[in-house]
Amino acid sequence: MCRPSSYFSPGGHVELYSFDDKYLQRLREGDPTVEQHFCSYFGKMLHIKLRSRLRSLESVEDVRQETFLRVLRAIRAAGGIRSAERLGSYVNSVCNFVLLEHYRSGKREDPMEDGVADPPDHTIDLHGSLVTEETRRQVRQVLNQLDPRDRNLLTAIFLEERDKDDVCEEFGVDRDYLRVLVYRAKGQFRLKSQQVN
Repeated sequence: MCRPSSYFSPGGHVELYSFDDKYLQRLREGDPTVEQHFCSYFGKMLHIKLRSRLRSLESVEDVRQETFLRVLRAIRAAGGIRSAERLGSYVNSVCNFVLLEHYRSGKREDPMEDGVADPPDHTIDLHGSLVTEETRRQVRQVLNQLDPRDRNLLTAIFLEERDKDDVCEEFGVDRDYLRVLVYRAKGQFRLKSQQVN
């Protein structure tokens, strides 16, 4: 799969991996364990890189998730990434491109200070959406159209407001991969809600 080595960065000790074709194939096939490793491994590196360029953690997370989305699409596309040795440089290049798009969109920010706490995730306020009976009905209708895993995840995080560590344990993932799952589930919720309206 991949072989670790390491180096010391200003942000701490970082494990480096040399990816092989088997790892890339499993990633292409959607192996959850490999996806989780991929998101955790590159998530840490992208976080270090983006913290020095963006002020808000929300922007860091948006650029990071968009990078993951594009890289995974490219890996799974016909004729997509086929060289495992170039995976790290490809992720970095995609991140640079997404960051430039972020800047061009007028969302340029000053770098954030160290020690800033993660802000709460309010991108979809499902609880606040349950104000009227009609809205409740629509939210239930959209949730029922989602895959059971996405439905259970969104319900646990936004409706039940459960502790994220408990949700990680229930779904068998770490905090980095939980962010990926929530990002995808919110995307599916948005798509389904547009179809309902």
